[in-house]
Amino acid sequence: MAIRQIRIDEDPILRKKSRVIEEIDEKIKTLNDDMVETMNKAEGVGLAAPQVGILKRLFVIDVGDGPMTFINPTIISTEGEEEDEEACLSLPEQSGLVKRPESLVVEATDLDGTVFQLFCSDLLARAVCHELDHLDGILFIDRVEK
Repeated sequence: MAIRQIRIDEDPILRKKSRVIEEIDEKIKTLNDDMVETMNKAEGVGLAAPQVGILKRLFVIDVGDGPMTFINPTIISTEGEEEDEEACLSLPEQSGLVKRPESLVVEATDLDGTVFQLFCSDLLARAVCHELDHLDGILFIDRVEK
């Protein structure tokens, strides 16, 4: 495993849309492991592949229960809305209030190639939305309430 450089601020890769992962091979598994290690070292809650310079639809999240991997994620449903403070490893020393769903169901694939659906609420729901935005070239500052 290796610590990868986190892309910051105006890096153009952060504004590009990521590509679907067609095959979960050793390269993807290594990327995943490196992303978990990088996220942990940076003391983050989540990290998306574009943040380490890779335009693939993959992100990792750890809200305290251990790291979770989401490959080709899609939000199936949402419920409610809440506004809370967000920050980002790619935008150091910036934060702002962002409205996100209170809860959601996300569908994704894990590292074994198994498709799963997961009900998420609170911080996990917020993190899923935040990281999924990264895969579409959207940063939280685009959603900050003006």
